[in-house]
Amino acid sequence: MRTITGLWRWRRNPLHRRTDRVEAWFAVLCGVLLLAGGPWVALTAGSATERSLLATAAAERSQREQTVATVRRPLGQPAHDADPETAQAPHTRTRVLARWTAPDGTVRTGGIVAPPGSDAPGDRFRIWTDLRGAPAQPPMPPMMARTHAWLAGIGAATAWGVLVEGVRRAVRWRIIRFRYACWDREWERVGPDWGRTGTGS
Repeated sequence: MRTITGLWRWRRNPLHRRTDRVEAWFAVLCGVLLLAGGPWVALTAGSATERSLLATAAAERSQREQTVATVRRPLGQPAHDADPETAQAPHTRTRVLARWTAPDGTVRTGGIVAPPGSDAPGDRFRIWTDLRGAPAQPPMPPMMARTHAWLAGIGAATAWGVLVEGVRRAVRWRIIRFRYACWDREWERVGPDWGRTGTGS
């Protein structure tokens, strides 16, 4: 807004130069790009990310199935819990030797991470497996996909703002350098005569 006001004030100012006008109009252009382009970039990036993540989540759901695992015996604390929803508190989950049925009907046995309170022999809990019956992470929930899409949109809009502001600063720096060069050339032309007006020399 200050730039626009300055443009209106300078439009008939005899002291302003072409570089002043270019700089002001370029600042207005950058402002328009920020105000109009930022939301568009955020919406485009967020929508594309959401479509991609929802397609990935749908593919994961089609390639994974839930089954019931039965604990045979505890194996101790897990060294690492890859589930992002429970990795913040790995001490509450125990690694157990369990038995479950694969999608093809075969019985599998292996070490898996049990939820809290389900580490006693005979305890049962649900797990996700791939189509071959190996333990797998749960499919991405749609809400998580939408959250990541929002974050992607915000990140893209921020990057757009940084890009526009960087270009504005670079152009302004070039204009200032050009303006100083013009001043130097003019001073070289009038400098030797400075202060001699009316002296008769």
